[in-house]
Amino acid sequence: MTEKPLNPPLALRSASLPAQVSASLDWLRFGSNATWKLLSLPLLVFIAIPLIALFLRTSPTDFLTTLNQEQVMQAIKLSLLTSLTTTGVTLLLGTPVAYLLSQRRSRFYRVVDTLIDLPTVLPPSVAGVALLIAFGRRGLLGPFLNTLDISIPFTTVAVIMAQTFIAAPFYIKAAAIGFASIDPELKQSAELDGANRWQIFRHIVLPLSWMALVSGSVMTWARALGEFGATIIFAGNFPGRTQTMPLAIYIGFEIDLNVALTLAVVLVCFSFLTLIIVKGILHRRLDLTLETSST
Repeated sequence: MTEKPLNPPLALRSASLPAQVSASLDWLRFGSNATWKLLSLPLLVFIAIPLIALFLRTSPTDFLTTLNQEQVMQAIKLSLLTSLTTTGVTLLLGTPVAYLLSQRRSRFYRVVDTLIDLPTVLPPSVAGVALLIAFGRRGLLGPFLNTLDISIPFTTVAVIMAQTFIAAPFYIKAAAIGFASIDPELKQSAELDGANRWQIFRHIVLPLSWMALVSGSVMTWARALGEFGATIIFAGNFPGRTQTMPLAIYIGFEIDLNVALTLAVVLVCFSFLTLIIVKGILHRRLDLTLETSST
């Protein structure tokens, strides 16, 4: 029996076709891309229209006038202070947790991983109630804190705790991925050369995973900046003490709409810059990975 010849690849067949048939294939490919673009348009427009409307509704004059109000400036300063403090606390306390998660050989890996993911799927109001029940005056640790004359709820410390509870998992997960991506042979080679664990972490792990740490820190800061549900329940809404920008926006709808619009524009700008920074870092990391793999 004579064997049937194999079908040539699509590129070879299209190259051997007449010009009209080849043009038809190109039109079909273009038509397919145009169809996907058309199908993507409704959701993209749905996301873009509210953001555009927000900026169109806020005139530059009203924006600058409202921005100079004392309550607005207090909310912005408090949000920046608490979110930056939350990011610092997360870096300090979350890095060991992230390094633990990167060592998947740990017996309690799944338990720790699930515990870290839990705040990201819980409704923020549930997180606020949980914090209040744990650290309130009549909460689980309330009697012990009262003996030390410490009152946490409805203070600036409560704002930071609420933000940390909600936002810390974003840094921990990103840092854990960065730590896990390091070649174990590099650490083993350093151990053979006499380096201890701290030296390995400082001189090998941190330099090779800094992009993941930075992107996780920025995302944590952005999430803390926009935290609302847990904060209003655990910390309350007191101007100058616990009223962050999201809480001031909530009150602004009842008292002064310009306050809500101005702070909403500020938060959108902060969020946009955050995403630009994170995406720039991730694209740079991807480019470096592709360059390394190509060489």
